[in-house]
Amino acid sequence: MIPLQDILPRRNPPIMTWLLIFANIIVFFYELSLSSLEREFFFRTWGFIPARFFNHYFSALLGDPFYQKYLTLFTHLFIHGGWLHLIGNMWTLWIFGDNVEDRLGPFRFLIFYLFCGIFATLFHAFIYKNSVTPLIGASGAISGVMGAYFIMYPLARIVILVPIFFFPLFFEIPAFLYLGYWLLIQLYSGLFALALPDSFGGIAWFAHLGGFIFGALGYKFFCKKKCRFYQDEYGIFGSFFGIDRWNR
Repeated sequence: MIPLQDILPRRNPPIMTWLLIFANIIVFFYELSLSSLEREFFFRTWGFIPARFFNHYFSALLGDPFYQKYLTLFTHLFIHGGWLHLIGNMWTLWIFGDNVEDRLGPFRFLIFYLFCGIFATLFHAFIYKNSVTPLIGASGAISGVMGAYFIMYPLARIVILVPIFFFPLFFEIPAFLYLGYWLLIQLYSGLFALALPDSFGGIAWFAHLGGFIFGALGYKFFCKKKCRFYQDEYGIFGSFFGIDRWNR
């Protein structure tokens, strides 16, 4: 299932979402200007490496300034490994970020986004403490945005594309179905990555899980006022789930 858009109005322009997308694109074009060796060095310098935090011998061997490992908690969120990596993350941020930002406000949304990214990264690092593979990409932070959206707007409608052979099929489903399915995929893949790393490696599944959990549970701390929820136009599902009509 490929999400195309959500059908949910917003009151304010998503300024911070635009700025985050722009910052990621700028960094990516800088990466493209580097040679392959320079790019590898860039990833290892500014990507997040779990062993930098949890393996003191490895950290001392690198000889990095002590503050650099803490900076990588933020810098890795703006680095991507290729066009598909960048486009997939930015497209997802655009779909779910604007409405979450509308509820939190631009500045609070930025702080929330960064906290989601940090928690997602540390959750991944706790599982892979001795990994020396750089973690890069905004997906942990974006997963947190998706987690907040899951709780804030469970009945908002998501337009998805399901390719059946060569025939694209379009469906409109509630957000909780799409995001719940997405969460199960991350959990399933993460568990299999532990058992079969050669088959399911290369993607930080546990960063996605950690970000989603933090976003779903922690978004209330970033609300300007009490967050209320969205109820779909049919009303019956909102009554079933005990969800009030959304109110900004």
